[in-house]
Amino acid sequence: MIQTSATFNAALQIAQQAVTLLAKWADPQLANKCPRLTDDNIVTKAKQILSWTDQYELKTLRSLFDYVKLDKGQDKQYYWQPKAIEDSNPTIPYPQLEAASDFSNLKTEIKTAIDHLNDDDWQNLSFLTLIIEKFGSFLSLGESDVALVDIAKTTAAVAAAIANNSNATELSLIAGDLSGIQKFIYTISSDGALKSLRARSFYLELVTEEIVQQLLIGLKLPRTNIIYAGGGNLYILADATENTKKTVEQVREQFNEWLLKEFEGKVFLALDCLKFSIAHIGTVATAKFSAHWSDATTQLAAYKSRKFANQISDFTEPRESHEPCGVCHRDDVETLKPLNPNEPNSALACGTCCRMFRLGSRMFGIKVIVRSSREDIKDKLDTLSFEISGTKVYYHLFQNWKQIVPDSDTALLVNDWTLEHYQFKHFRNALPLLLGNYGQQSQEESEEVEGTIGFMRAGEMAQEAKGINRVGYLRMDVDRLGQIFAKGLGGKQTLPRLAGLSRQMSYFFKVYLNSLAKKRQEDFIAHCESKNIGVLNNAKYLTAGERKNLLFIYSGGDDLFVSGAWNEIVEFAFDVYQCFRAYTGNNPDITLSAGISIDNNKSPLYQAAYASGEAEDAAKGNGRDSLGLFGQVFKWDEWLGIEDINIIDSEIKQYLDSETKPVLLGILPFVKRLEQQNIGVNYSRNFVRNLLITAQIQEEALKKFEEDKQSKEALGTRYYLHLPKIAYTLARLPKNVLDDSDFRTSLKSPYNAPYFRAIATWIELLNRS
Repeated sequence: MIQTSATFNAALQIAQQAVTLLAKWADPQLANKCPRLTDDNIVTKAKQILSWTDQYELKTLRSLFDYVKLDKGQDKQYYWQPKAIEDSNPTIPYPQLEAASDFSNLKTEIKTAIDHLNDDDWQNLSFLTLIIEKFGSFLSLGESDVALVDIAKTTAAVAAAIANNSNATELSLIAGDLSGIQKFIYTISSDGALKSLRARSFYLELVTEEIVQQLLIGLKLPRTNIIYAGGGNLYILADATENTKKTVEQVREQFNEWLLKEFEGKVFLALDCLKFSIAHIGTVATAKFSAHWSDATTQLAAYKSRKFANQISDFTEPRESHEPCGVCHRDDVETLKPLNPNEPNSALACGTCCRMFRLGSRMFGIKVIVRSSREDIKDKLDTLSFEISGTKVYYHLFQNWKQIVPDSDTALLVNDWTLEHYQFKHFRNALPLLLGNYGQQSQEESEEVEGTIGFMRAGEMAQEAKGINRVGYLRMDVDRLGQIFAKGLGGKQTLPRLAGLSRQMSYFFKVYLNSLAKKRQEDFIAHCESKNIGVLNNAKYLTAGERKNLLFIYSGGDDLFVSGAWNEIVEFAFDVYQCFRAYTGNNPDITLSAGISIDNNKSPLYQAAYASGEAEDAAKGNGRDSLGLFGQVFKWDEWLGIEDINIIDSEIKQYLDSETKPVLLGILPFVKRLEQQNIGVNYSRNFVRNLLITAQIQEEALKKFEEDKQSKEALGTRYYLHLPKIAYTLARLPKNVLDDSDFRTSLKSPYNAPYFRAIATWIELLNRS
């Protein structure tokens, strides 16, 4: 993309001002090394619209999550600690109750970074934007809950949008949604499906990136105008001219023609733009921009309801049917090829599935993705191409970030915040690509590509599992995310704050989860042990080991799909939940729901994806903030161990009012205690068998109370029927367990009666060989 337009220059001026502000804050002497800046009328107006005045100073940043309120709302005030984003694998930042007073370390890092900037650096918009993001993500400017990076980027977006018409009174919000992602990703069946599925999710990230590229090129806009892009969704700020409308229509039609041909109609692009008053995006308290954001998203539903309406003739024309693809089952491809040429009797697959299978074997260690018009590039791992309206674009994948590619127009550096990598001496237009991509290297040589070592496979993960050799699949997402963005911030739902909320959500799922898996001790366990982070004081975990047997299939803007050794998947789900809740200040209105399936590594992956999806749906149906696991659904606090007895249903609590709250309450506390007791395999099997029998007796007895589960008879059955069998079970445990009075009395407590099956299943899987 040529970066000499008025829109680019307007955004560049804002970026230069933001970096200069950082420089002067870190060391007033640095002002002499910054360019002399004078606001033109475009920059002046953009700053006025966003209420950015020269009197604003950089200060401590309040947590924006504190202001989200749907039902309950936050009753505390949290602050982010001033820090720079680390060059790679950034650790999870947790808000704290006290505002920081010492900025010396951050100022030193800023000074070092800005001290040696040259003239080219000050003209490099991508580089300056990264400096702002790296050092300005935890500092406020103006409003205490608006980060410097968010006010700078949205002001730059407004400046670029009005650059060709300073008298504009309206702007456009472009909204896009790739629908059918679930169908494209999950409905596959073949050997090697794990790697294919991961490649498919990665491929759709690049599809979203190419849609954004086409829009920005057509509208002559810089990257600062992207409010959000990822997971098949995008929001871009643009001018309200006829050209914007035509460009959006053109991109929509061109991509849908390609999507129809490439994916046989499984994936569809809904894309539209909405005009709104420029006065509605300021930082003054108003919910008007939020309404426009919601309206733009709602308008996409109209396009989704008539998918491929302009290509309907392609569906009605007669065509020959051929042998279905052995992976995605499409039957419009005349010639199929072996999915794995080196394997006898390999499934026959279409070109798209063969490419995804090959890509899945080559994705390990990708450092940079280069977009180019040239196909003949050396030393690449692989290449993905898009042919839109007769024009081909190539995305070349490399393991070496410092890759010289002739005629490259964009270099996407994967999860890389090393400033040097973004300077013009390496790439003309380098950008960070956030990607949830954690995975361990396979210890087996790839059979698909000789000498290639890829990600760990399902069979390897099953072998590394504790107890039974099984693979777990975790699906998880944020509860009521649409409502959080539509009305969660109330009168504070302005453009900079919505951009900030999107950025912080995306960072957690695309960046910090990589770190949590890779550096669990540093990100989670150490804080639990030292209790130096208040929001993690009540966090719980079963083991302190690292997460070496996980593979992120997808981790995006607000959700994830992860595979791994079953026991690590279960514990990782608890890690993610507790870290996310801590990251959002334990706001009761920002929660997660999840589902886990546990399968043989030979089971079709689409079935595992479906099963974990059903478990997640069951968790949503349990009033959200829940986990579906082992065929059971409970609130997270019930799985982790109940500290606050008040979370128990008021009617049940009233019914059990005469009972003392047990020391151990919930599922994990019993699993931990039994693991610590090391009661032996034979005792464990008997205990599990009796506990499962007790649960079965309860469940059978409760069936007659389906219509009135809150009757006294039903409650008595649920909470007291277990006592004779539990007494029998306890009497047959070894002495060291019986001497544990907390364990003994807690197991007999009616409060724990609902959890017997989950406790027994967990222990059984851990002890079964």
